[in-house]
Amino acid sequence: MQKGYSITDSKIIIDFSSLYCKDAQALLRSVVFSEILNRYLKRLSERKSPIYRELQRRLDDKELLPPMHTLLRLLHTHRADEVIRINRRFESLLTDPEIVYDFVEGLYNYWRSFERYIILTAPKTRLRTRESIHHAQFIHANETLRQLVLQTYRVVCENLIDTPFRIYRQLPAGAHVGYMVQNMKLILPDEFQPLRRIPVIRLALLEPPVIFYPQMNVRSGLFEEIWQNPLPHLDLKEDQWFCYPAKIGRLLALAYFHQSYMSQGAGLVNLFEIAAPDDLSRRKPDIVLFFGANPLPGIEDQTVFYHDRANEMMVGVNVHSQRIDYFGYMKKMLLTLHNILMIERDLLPVHGAMVSIRLKSGAAANVVIVGDSGAGKSETLEAFRQLAEDHISEMEIIFDDMGSIELTDEGDFLAYGTEIGAFLRLDDLQPGYAFEQMDRSIFMNPNLTNARVIVPVTTFKTVVRGTSIDYFLYANNYEAVDAGHPAIDFHDNSAQALSVFNRGLRMAKGTTSEKGLVESYFANPFGPPQRREMHETLAERILAGMFARKVAVGQLRTQLGIAGMEQEGPRIAARALFSAMSEQAV
Repeated sequence: MQKGYSITDSKIIIDFSSLYCKDAQALLRSVVFSEILNRYLKRLSERKSPIYRELQRRLDDKELLPPMHTLLRLLHTHRADEVIRINRRFESLLTDPEIVYDFVEGLYNYWRSFERYIILTAPKTRLRTRESIHHAQFIHANETLRQLVLQTYRVVCENLIDTPFRIYRQLPAGAHVGYMVQNMKLILPDEFQPLRRIPVIRLALLEPPVIFYPQMNVRSGLFEEIWQNPLPHLDLKEDQWFCYPAKIGRLLALAYFHQSYMSQGAGLVNLFEIAAPDDLSRRKPDIVLFFGANPLPGIEDQTVFYHDRANEMMVGVNVHSQRIDYFGYMKKMLLTLHNILMIERDLLPVHGAMVSIRLKSGAAANVVIVGDSGAGKSETLEAFRQLAEDHISEMEIIFDDMGSIELTDEGDFLAYGTEIGAFLRLDDLQPGYAFEQMDRSIFMNPNLTNARVIVPVTTFKTVVRGTSIDYFLYANNYEAVDAGHPAIDFHDNSAQALSVFNRGLRMAKGTTSEKGLVESYFANPFGPPQRREMHETLAERILAGMFARKVAVGQLRTQLGIAGMEQEGPRIAARALFSAMSEQAV
C-alpha cells in the first residue's frame, strides 16, 4: 500500500499509521474520502441514476466531484441556509435539500458496503507495559474511525434537514477488522529470510457483526504434494502481504496472505490463537502458508504443498485465483500440513469433534466424533448444547473439526485439538444459534447454500492440554435410525471398526463439490491420503489399542444427510449417547 490505502471493488484497506484522521475536517479532506466520493459518483453515473442527473441539472455542471466535495465539507460546519449565503452556487441544491440528503445516505451506505480494514504499525518495544499502551492506542484508533464516520454523517444530515435525528442507530461505520502489525525478527532458515520484510499481525480487532461475501462457497479436490521448494518462484511484495502467526495445536504456523484475500485472513482470528512475540522469537515455524501467490511454473494443480525435510517445515501454496476465494482453502491447507506432521510424529489425525460431558446423573465421558465435512459432528455438539437443561451438568468442547490422538508410553490415549474456533455450516444449525453468537462471529455468504459462521468455541489451554478418550464414534449421516440401525452402534473389534472408518462413507451436504453418497478415506482428506501407508499402520495400531483399553468404538447415526432430519437427527444422536453414558455409569 504505497499510497497508504488500497481500494478494490469490495475492499478498503487503510494504513492508519500514515493516514490517521484526528477530526471530521481531516476525514473529509483525506485522499481516501475523495476517492470513495469519486467512485460513488462514477457508480451513479454508470447506473444512470436519477440522483446523478438531478445533481448535474441543479449545479449546471457535468463534473460533480469538486462541487460535491466542497459542499459536503461546508455542510459539516454550517446549516444548509448558511451554506447558501457562503456560496450561491449551491442555492438550487439546498433550497430543496432532499436530493442532497438522498445522496448523502447513498454515499454512507456505499462506504458501509465495502469490507473495511485498518492497519496500524506498532513501534518496536520489549517492555510489556509499553505493549499494553500500544494495545490501547490501537483500540482507540479503531474507535476514532468509527466515531468520526458516524458523527460526520449525522452532522451533515442534521445540517441538511435542520433538525436532529429522532432515532440513532449505532451502526458499525468504521472498520470491520483492524490489525496492529510489526516487522519482526522471525526464526527462519536462510532461504526464508525475505519473509522478514512482511508485516506480522500482533493484535486483531473485530467490529461485529462481521459479514463477508467471498466469490466461492465450496471447496473441491485434494492438496497435492510437490517436490521442490516453491519459495524462490514466489513474488512477495511486502506492501501487499500480511502474516498471521497461528498456533495450530502444538505447532506454530506462519500464514501469509495477499491483501486480495483479507476476508480469508480475517477468518483466522476466530479460528486459531495468535502466536505471541515470545513464541515467534523462541522457535522456528513448523508450517508456512502462502495464500494468494503467483502461479508456479510447470505445476498444473495450484493448491500444493512441499515438505522441506532439511528444515523440518511444511510449506503450502494456494495460487491467486477466484477458485480459492473461500475460507475452506486456507483453513484446510493449514490443517493438512498439520496432519502430515502429526502422522510423521506418530500421532493419528482425526477429522471430527471432541467434547467432554458431565451429566446431572454424575456420569461423565470424553467423546470423539469422527466425520468428513457435513457428516454432523458439529451439529451433534450443538444438539448436546441444546439438551443441556435436561441432561448436562457441564460440557466442554476440546476441538471442533480437527484433532490428533497420541498413544503415550504408558498406554493411554490423549487427544489434542488444533483450533479455538469452529467453521460451522449455518444451514444445519438450530434456528437462532447464529444470532445468539452474532456479537463475536464472522459470517461467510449468509445468503447462500453452505453459508458459514466462524465462532470461538474453546480456549487454547483446553486444546493443547491432552484429554483422555472414552468414546470414539464415526458420524454416519446417511442411514436412518430404525430397528436395525440404532442411533448408536458399537463395534465388536478393531477390524470391524477399521472397515467403517477407512471407507469414510457420508452423504454429501454441499460443503464441497461432491454429490450423493461419497467415500473419503478415514473421513479425512487432509493428511491421511497424502501419507496413506503411514496412516494405515498408525490407525490399525491406535484402534487395536482402543479396544484393548476398553474405549467404546462405534457409529453415531446423525441422519444429517437425510432430508428433513437436519436438526432432529443430531438431537436423536445426542440423546442416544446420553443414554449410553448413563447405562455405562450404572
